[in-house]
Amino acid sequence: MTEPINLNKARKARARAEKKARADANAVTFGLSKAQKQHAKHENTRAARDLDGKAAETPPYGANGNDKKP
Repeated sequence: MTEPINLNKARKARARAEKKARADANAVTFGLSKAQKQHAKHENTRAARDLDGKAAETPPYGANGNDKKP
């Protein structure tokens, strides 16, 4: 005779497997490793800093003797 199955354990195991499959799919879709995220953040801040340093400065309103608003 076969062993009886605990239906609660089977239901929970199936739910766990579905969650793991969904998590794996999300990891492929959205996943970056922690090191990759830190590297991207560092590159973005460096690029923003470099861009700010290269931005052309505009004179303040009225500094060139022209009182018209741009």
